[in-house]
Amino acid sequence: MPRPIEIAPSVLPADFAKLGDEVAALEAAGVDRIQWDVMDGQFVPNLTFGPSVIAAARRHTSLPFEAHLMVLTPDAMASDYVEAGCQRLIVHAEACTHLHRTLGHIASLGATAGVALNPATPAIAVAHVLDLVDLVLVMTVNPGFGGQQYISSMEPKIAEVAEMVRASGRGDDIDVEVDGGIGPDTVKAAVAAGANVLVAGSALYRDPDGLQHAVADLRSRANA
Repeated sequence: MPRPIEIAPSVLPADFAKLGDEVAALEAAGVDRIQWDVMDGQFVPNLTFGPSVIAAARRHTSLPFEAHLMVLTPDAMASDYVEAGCQRLIVHAEACTHLHRTLGHIASLGATAGVALNPATPAIAVAHVLDLVDLVLVMTVNPGFGGQQYISSMEPKIAEVAEMVRASGRGDDIDVEVDGGIGPDTVKAAVAAGANVLVAGSALYRDPDGLQHAVADLRSRANA
């Protein structure tokens, strides 16, 4: 049975001055989880959310939090983000010298682990850690900035990851997530390729009919 479609908004386009209100509004709009794009100014150019910011927003929603750690030192930072209230940490294969060890460390903290792949990183990079994750994130933009254009040439890699997950025997347990340029015009192709968790930011916040309409429209298109 295919994994259910889930909407996991990025809060990068939100008003940082009122993140508590913003996450509450996303919950009211019907999203499934919230993704925090954590950037360290080294692995990617920007700086975003520290653990204290996430901890402050945690009490404003009951939704699951996942931290997408676009950082060079995920092992050193992992415990702080779990303590801040993130149930899942997603690390980049490219940033982890010992990926197997990093994923095991996350599990030891009581969180679930995901692994992300930049556009130029082949799917095979995660083939031997599928027993340690509950999510594989295929980036459909290069990480570091919101509002980028979807890279459609990533669709064969999404399909490759989805097939790899099925072949591992863990197809019922592992989500395939996509992040980057996901919106009304791109969601169908991403889902057709094999994705079931959709990270969207700009497309949700720029909908003139509001967040609730944007979330419902994206989910409807994905399920079509």
